[in-house]
Amino acid sequence: MAGSAGNPAFDLYRPSEEHDLLRETVRALTEAKIAPFAAAVDEEARFPQEALDALVAADLHAVHVPEEYEGAGADALATVIVIEEVARACMSSSLIPAVNKLGSLPVILSGSEELKRRYLPPLARGEAMFSYCLSEPDAGSDAAGMRTRAVRDGDTWVLNGVKRWITNAGVSDYYTVMAVTDPEQRTRGISAFVVEKSDEGVTFGAPEKKLGIKGSPTREVYLDQVRIPADRMIGAEGTGFATAMKTLDHTRITIAAQALGVAQGALDYAKGYVRERKQFGKPVGDFQGIQFMLADMAMKLEAARQLTYAAAAKSERVAEGGTEDDLTFFGAAAKCYASDAAMEITTDAVQLLGGYGYTRDYPLERMMRDAKITQIYEGTNQIQRIVMARNLP
Repeated sequence: MAGSAGNPAFDLYRPSEEHDLLRETVRALTEAKIAPFAAAVDEEARFPQEALDALVAADLHAVHVPEEYEGAGADALATVIVIEEVARACMSSSLIPAVNKLGSLPVILSGSEELKRRYLPPLARGEAMFSYCLSEPDAGSDAAGMRTRAVRDGDTWVLNGVKRWITNAGVSDYYTVMAVTDPEQRTRGISAFVVEKSDEGVTFGAPEKKLGIKGSPTREVYLDQVRIPADRMIGAEGTGFATAMKTLDHTRITIAAQALGVAQGALDYAKGYVRERKQFGKPVGDFQGIQFMLADMAMKLEAARQLTYAAAAKSERVAEGGTEDDLTFFGAAAKCYASDAAMEITTDAVQLLGGYGYTRDYPLERMMRDAKITQIYEGTNQIQRIVMARNLP
């Protein structure tokens, strides 16, 4: 037999001690400095500045940035744990570390050394945030149908177009923008660029009025004759779409992390409530029907967590130069399964509180509203199923 039943060092399928300590640290920070503002951030639909300040002070706002660019150099699982723990209290706040990774990962994966040196240290120091501009009004799931154009003019590129559904738009200083450089080439004619908020011709639409994640601004980004230096292209011309898809293989796992967090927060709250709430002379948690609901919620959550952590491990191995042919499948599967589970768990958590769950005096209706977006962004779950079917391991 390969190993003994009493071997305490058998840590397969178990996060390391460092990961466990990180979770404790982030949870303590979140409960002290983020959770108290979560309801107000949602109610007022305002950016969670308190969360940003707390995360930056603790160096948890962009933990994925490599150490050589002044970052914490956290692995993919550590990044997942940070996002998960913040989302347990406030989904809007969890989009700070999540979107910082989404926006900057194209630079990390494909950018020149000069681009990395220019844009990653300010992100790591908390001086700037990074957003990701792929979707457009007529190019959502069909990202290859984008119309934003970039035209070469000497040592510059001139960008024109509209990007939609851009998370943290207007707050972020840096934007990874996908634009068509050769319309004849379809996906091979798309290139990636770094655009700065301060570039002339960059403006933003009004914040979208959303069902959930109200504290994270979602706005259109308008590019009107935005002229940028040619060296702001990420990778070679025509490789932008490939970079975008590679990025999503890694970052869909961070959406799964958000789903885990909001589901865990809902389960924890509902569990505590049913122990205290009494009907028919005993806690409602003593009734078998309630126990079955809690058991199903916990089972779905744990299955989602195992899949997400396995996907994160694959993401890290690929990031370190390994060959994991099934990362695309695992990234899509983790995002899809965890977000479906989160929607079911948060809905059931509302049910467990009865009428109270439906009111804004309790956090569960917010968690239910916030959970919904995890089934939609970074590729709807219908698209995830297509991705999985095309990449069956």
